[in-house]
Amino acid sequence: MTDRATLKIIADLVPQGSRVLDLGCGDGALLDFLQRERGCSGYGIEIADENVLACVKRGVNVIQLNLDQGLKIFEDDSFDVILQIDTLQHLRNAETMLRETARVGKLGIVAFPNFAHWPNRLSIVRGRMPVTKRLPYQWYDTPNIRVGTFKDFEVLATRNRLSILDAFGLQDGEVRRVLPNLTASTAVFKFERG
Repeated sequence: MTDRATLKIIADLVPQGSRVLDLGCGDGALLDFLQRERGCSGYGIEIADENVLACVKRGVNVIQLNLDQGLKIFEDDSFDVILQIDTLQHLRNAETMLRETARVGKLGIVAFPNFAHWPNRLSIVRGRMPVTKRLPYQWYDTPNIRVGTFKDFEVLATRNRLSILDAFGLQDGEVRRVLPNLTASTAVFKFERG
């Protein structure tokens, strides 16, 4: 999810000049964009060697860390914003990491594939797991440990006493606020501790 339109939409959720921690930062494209366009600073967390190298080449501060080990190295409110863009669905400890996000950052922003998007529902009705642009893998080779929906995250946020400040869907680089659980392939949430 690194096209320029999506980067800008996510970046617009981050207050100007914020100190940011980007969990599962990939090649550092979003953090690089935030540094250049929004005057932000901070770190990316990444496990893959090639992505760590890509971050370094971009000039993005990166820490190589397995997120399944948590964020114990950071104190409470260490950052203004914690990003989890296409990360939550890969984690074994997704709920714990969500709580850690709220502990370490004043604001959290998550984005993940919305399994309730209508083409996915249609695939399930036809008896097959969906394979789409947003979920391009077969059921047997997907890196996603779990799937979730827009509505599932709302329930999880409530359960963990998180206040949702903004929520919308993304489809082909456009924001979807009407029926996002049905009309958007990506769910996006901005939240703080309740």
